[in-house]
Amino acid sequence: MIKILYCNNKSYASKLSKLLRKRKIDYKTSKSVVSKIIYDVKKNGDKAILKYEKKYSKNSKITISKKEISKAIKSLDPKIKRAIDFAFNRIHKFHSKQKIQNIFHKDNLNNKLYYKYRAIDSVSIYVPGGNASFPSTVLHSGIPAKIAGVKRIVMINPKLKGKQNAGVLYAAKKIGINEIYCIGGIQSIAALAYGTKKIKKVNKIVGPGNIFVSAAKKEVFGDVGIDGVAGPSEITVVADKFSNENWVAADLLAQAEHDINSQSILISKDINFINRVKKSIIRQLKNLPRKFIAKKSLELNGILIRAYSNKQIVDIINMIAPEHLELNIQNYNMILNKINNAASICLGKYSAMAVTDYNAGTNHILPTNSSAKFSSGLSVYDFYKRISYINLSKKGIETLGSSVITLAKFEGLEGHAKSIELRLRRK
Repeated sequence: MIKILYCNNKSYASKLSKLLRKRKIDYKTSKSVVSKIIYDVKKNGDKAILKYEKKYSKNSKITISKKEISKAIKSLDPKIKRAIDFAFNRIHKFHSKQKIQNIFHKDNLNNKLYYKYRAIDSVSIYVPGGNASFPSTVLHSGIPAKIAGVKRIVMINPKLKGKQNAGVLYAAKKIGINEIYCIGGIQSIAALAYGTKKIKKVNKIVGPGNIFVSAAKKEVFGDVGIDGVAGPSEITVVADKFSNENWVAADLLAQAEHDINSQSILISKDINFINRVKKSIIRQLKNLPRKFIAKKSLELNGILIRAYSNKQIVDIINMIAPEHLELNIQNYNMILNKINNAASICLGKYSAMAVTDYNAGTNHILPTNSSAKFSSGLSVYDFYKRISYINLSKKGIETLGSSVITLAKFEGLEGHAKSIELRLRRK
């Protein structure tokens, strides 16, 4: 059911690389339909949106009224409200620590250089809803935007079984999001990027989505900002003989139940432990409500890796660059500082990845498909842009100018040189 990879020869790295590449989504397969729908929305606006909503979601409404929102929230179980409140407070507290710092520099020529942060004017958070509802995603994307000071936060959330989810609406209200559209898919990304009569365009789109949403975000990037192109979820667990095989098996299954394209990987130097985990997975699968999804995910993308040294473990982690990494080992400090590529790292046996999806406080919108090699999880910083300010003195331009002229002429940019020469020319 789940593959075992032995790292006792040099070819293990190429085998692992091949397995990882196999999972990567080819966005070209969806490019034609994505381009077609985006073009249609650009040309026909709300009419096109409704056409695709009716076709794919059996939805005939773009907006939701305040009365409908209030009614849905009133129906929400108080226990769910308390859980959302608890998560809100923890996520808000952690993200409030992400302070930005403007930079001011004054040199000996009295030149003044500034670097100032400004909140992005408008952003949209995409909250998936076609197959399940995620109040947690509302919190993890909306809270940092609010803390950054974004003036206009728009929530896009597809209907589930013809209804807007009460938990999602309550989380939005908690943050203070009032502009909500009950649409999804490619058509929603196009609407946010280019605007329609009913939906004003935004400056940036953040949040996870399916293959079509991700492909659409990739397509509109440049006309609008995006947080990244996220793929299905993934976890890598490092365990030893002291780990609890049932806990580790449950952590792997927790990720596998997301999607058949999710990735669950275990790395251990103890082959007996690996075999115990494999047996535990089979046992636990029987009682998992989403067992068919989890089973398929493990068959397609699950890997049990038998490593032979700490160096091998570190090399494998840095190659995978996992979205979620659990170091479920006694002495994780032996390898921790050598791990450069991971989006989120859970330390110790009690730090279950599932907690970070909800109320640990850190963000759960994270880079996938090895993109943790060059990017990070969503944060307050993603909702700022930086502006440079340059104030040169007379002495400053006179001192810097001759060197600029030399370089400009070397690059063949005579206009640049002339711009400086005119200021240096004495009356």
